[in-house]
Amino acid sequence: MEVKTSLLDNMIGVGDMVLIEPLSEDTFIENLRKRFEHNEIYTYIGSVVISMNPYKSLPIYTAEKVEEYRNRNFYELSPHIYALADEAYRSLRDQDKDQCILITGESGAGKTEASKFVMSYVAAVCGKGQEVNKVKEQLLQSNPVLEAFGNAKTVRNDNSSRFGKYMDIEFDFKGDPLGGVISNYLLEKSRVVKQPRGERNFHIFYQLLSGASDDTLKKLKLDRDFSKYNYLSLDSATVNGLDDAACFRTVRNAMQIVGFMEDEVQSVLELVAAVLKLGNLEFKPESRCNGFDESRIKDKNDLKEMCELLGIEQSVLERAFSFRTVEAKMEKVSTTLNVAQAYYARDALAKNLYSRLFSWLVNRINESIKAQTKSRKKVMGVLDIYGFEIFENGDNSFEQFIINYCNEKLQQIFIELTLREEQEEYIREGIEWTNIEYFNNAIICDLIENNKNGILAMLDEECLRPGTVTDETFLDKLNTVCAEHQHFESRQSKNSKFLTDHSLPHNCFRIQHYAGKVLYRVEGFVDKNNDLLYRDLSQAMYKANHSLIKILFPEGNPAKVNLKRPLTAGFQFRASVGTLMKNLLTKNPNYIRCIKPNDKKAAHIFTDSLVCHQVRYLGLMENVRVRRAGYAFRQAYEPCLERYKMLCKQTWPHWKGPAREGVEVLLKNLQVAAEEFAYGRSKIFIRNPRTLFFLEEKRRQCLEDLATLIQKIYRGWKCRTHFLLLKKSQVVVAAWYRRFAQQKKYQNIRSSALVVQSYIRGWKARKLLRELKHKKRCEEAVTTISAYWHGTQARRELKLLKEEARRKHAVAVIWAYWLGLKVRREYRKFFRANAGKKIYDFTIQRIMQKYFMGLKKTMPSMSPVDKSWPARPYGFLDGMHQELRRIFHLWRCKKYRSQFTEEKKATYEEKLAASELFKDKKALYPSSVGQPFKGDYVEITKNPKYQKLNSLVEDKVLLADVVSKINRANGKGAPRIFLLTKKSLVLADQKTGQVKASVPLLDLSSVSVSTQSDGFFALKLKEGSTSAAKGDFLLSSDRLIEIITKLHRIGAASAERNQINIDISDEFLVQFKQDKVCVKFIPGTPKNGNGVACKRKNNRLLEVSVPSP
Repeated sequence: MEVKTSLLDNMIGVGDMVLIEPLSEDTFIENLRKRFEHNEIYTYIGSVVISMNPYKSLPIYTAEKVEEYRNRNFYELSPHIYALADEAYRSLRDQDKDQCILITGESGAGKTEASKFVMSYVAAVCGKGQEVNKVKEQLLQSNPVLEAFGNAKTVRNDNSSRFGKYMDIEFDFKGDPLGGVISNYLLEKSRVVKQPRGERNFHIFYQLLSGASDDTLKKLKLDRDFSKYNYLSLDSATVNGLDDAACFRTVRNAMQIVGFMEDEVQSVLELVAAVLKLGNLEFKPESRCNGFDESRIKDKNDLKEMCELLGIEQSVLERAFSFRTVEAKMEKVSTTLNVAQAYYARDALAKNLYSRLFSWLVNRINESIKAQTKSRKKVMGVLDIYGFEIFENGDNSFEQFIINYCNEKLQQIFIELTLREEQEEYIREGIEWTNIEYFNNAIICDLIENNKNGILAMLDEECLRPGTVTDETFLDKLNTVCAEHQHFESRQSKNSKFLTDHSLPHNCFRIQHYAGKVLYRVEGFVDKNNDLLYRDLSQAMYKANHSLIKILFPEGNPAKVNLKRPLTAGFQFRASVGTLMKNLLTKNPNYIRCIKPNDKKAAHIFTDSLVCHQVRYLGLMENVRVRRAGYAFRQAYEPCLERYKMLCKQTWPHWKGPAREGVEVLLKNLQVAAEEFAYGRSKIFIRNPRTLFFLEEKRRQCLEDLATLIQKIYRGWKCRTHFLLLKKSQVVVAAWYRRFAQQKKYQNIRSSALVVQSYIRGWKARKLLRELKHKKRCEEAVTTISAYWHGTQARRELKLLKEEARRKHAVAVIWAYWLGLKVRREYRKFFRANAGKKIYDFTIQRIMQKYFMGLKKTMPSMSPVDKSWPARPYGFLDGMHQELRRIFHLWRCKKYRSQFTEEKKATYEEKLAASELFKDKKALYPSSVGQPFKGDYVEITKNPKYQKLNSLVEDKVLLADVVSKINRANGKGAPRIFLLTKKSLVLADQKTGQVKASVPLLDLSSVSVSTQSDGFFALKLKEGSTSAAKGDFLLSSDRLIEIITKLHRIGAASAERNQINIDISDEFLVQFKQDKVCVKFIPGTPKNGNGVACKRKNNRLLEVSVPSP
């Protein structure tokens, strides 16, 4: 059986706020704090998910977590955003119900990240396949594009969405994504021209300047310095932890994946650059003869560059910034614009240009990600929209007003849908429905959107009426019409109770929203609602040759002039919100309420007052009360019985009947009051959280008893198992011991029998031996006696013979001594004369033997560079000692040379040749001794860049290197590829590999170099040869020694040509076409630096300054 966990298991605080007891705002906040401190950022209110922004990465979004929550019941695991996403996806796939996920919260609460997690989860659990994966990738990659153009850094959030986004993801009947449609609401376009302190403009401006290549910026006529653009705030241009350059590369890649063409991307970037250029336009007043002031552009350079980017005639746009044409029926009136009006026109154009570009981007993305099939589709909507905004300093303006209006509508639909879902579940389960008291904010929505007396309707009416229209006249109208409304407050209204309210300024009005009272400053309401762009600017934009401008400004077409006043911003937003509400009402809602724990954007900080404020305006307490007004907890019968079956003997351990009957038996046995629960068709409903906690406490106690029982049974089983093991072991040990004892006894008996047998056999053998010995001794005694007798006879005869022989020997000895005496007397003188020479020869022989033996032990190493040699022991051996040293060194060198390969031998021969040519002649030579001659320094055979050049050379390349060809005009060098073969030398361009010159070696007469440490050398050609037409070559290389050595050896080895002469001199002539130029080398001075400098002194002299070594 699979072991399942529940949100009630191992709870930190309470996982579902519906179960909190007692219910109060303090206990609600404390429960959020406790879970937040343990990194439990998700909490439920029934089916609503509360998400706390942790401001750090948590390991709870891995692929393993996705699989853990896949196809699991909503309450089966601990609270997580994946549980809500899985519930919505399975309802869409299996029950054919369109879904919408509403994500709300204030800026910085994590709404955008929550929408990303939802979309990534759905992408992970839906089907696979090449086409499906392409659709998923396009849907996911639309986020970076919209974030770059619609998000900005604010004081509350480094990646704050400054627009509302609703995405409908379309699925087929299998649940695989087909495409999507994105709707955007109210881009904060005023941010384009002005940002509050501590905030930035939209990300794309900074990303473009930081991440675009130098070539791209040059084409867009931009500079990387942020300070050069008036529309970019400098105090927060960089954001910690945000790499704008990397983000720009991500955006470019995302646009490519979504389906943007390269020319479309370039057009978009050109418009972004045009907005930056537009912000740099400044105006100055200029008086006219009629007494009116006219605005003129101060510096027209930015205007010129912007016109070049957009393809507009400069004079057309310049006139649009100076004049305004008003059309009424058949009449046209042209008026001049003063400086203030010109700045207003500039900012209006910038805002409209950027907002229309953003709308075009959304439409272009929709074209790419829309479903290709026309069959019926299932839809899941994801709404990521700005939360309720209240600025404490009273700077709430038109933007905050319509944002809060949108949130009022969302709160209204939230209450309606929550109650409707609750009612439908009760009806579906057959539970009697009880009416729930709650605050209906329809009266606030009516105050704002009523077609006759609503604030938006009166604002539109004020904007459209003739005469002088100001924010003050609009406020006066509000004070007249809305004075008696219970949710409207103004100090200038007819209601006398606000006359002395000093917290309410005269130019403000206050609305009591569901989230609390908000003070709105009326300044700017009329202008922002009008959102007026002069027709002259629209027509100027339409005249542009740019591919996008005509699409963005269709009203500028002279053939389709519309004299009707454009729709106001408030009217458009009210219409789009109405469409959104109708769309949401057709879908099954799922809610994610995002909360920001602190204003410092820091982890582990929980600010009670800030969280309490968000809990209030999100209506979370009211949501809990609505949920608890009926039944606080509900659960299907099967998991309920599975969880609590151990509390009743009849249901434990297995219940054989239906799950509902098991639950009835269980609750009856526990004596739970009948009013505390109700039986639905598929679920058990529990009214009070105390009842659920009572069941949980009983279950905990039962689990402890069961754990004790399990431990007891386990210990008994373990002891029995141990005893049986010991018993079995004792039997085995006893059997083995008995076997061992019998074996030992048998071995003792057997060894005893063998000993007895051996003793008996020994006794019999010794008896036989004694008999044989006695018989043998008898036989030997006879032989011994006979032998003794024969010996006695023989010794007697031998004695006689010896006596006779002694007498004869004595005579011989006496004779010999006599003869010897005579000889010694005769030759005594001769013996004394030769004894000294023999002793000398013997002594010399011993000394030589000792010398060679000592030399063998002290022989030096086999290295040819080892100069050591043993000292001579005697002076008379000096000649032989030196000769042996010479012979040993020659033998040692021969041994060392025998180890050389042909390639190494050739290298040493080149080094030897270089030594003969340059030693003590060229100052550069000593530094080249330790450098091996490689030959190919550019890898011409491997480098694909030079494959064509390599194929043009017929012979094997002996040397390939980069040299500098000296220009006689200015003495500067140009890099060239220098190739040397056995028949010719080639000079080619380093970048393209194109052959510049090819000279046969037969045409080369000599080479000239200086005596100093420079790398200059001149290749002098024979007069009259075909190669000498352009003159000699003056080149420079760090590998001069190797180049000239190889040239000299090629000339020496060839029988067809004479040996090339090497001229080493500090002054030589070089033939340049028809002129001869003297190249003179002089020692450098400190002011010349450390490098070799070549300067042209006159038409006949090039002077090379060489630094002193």
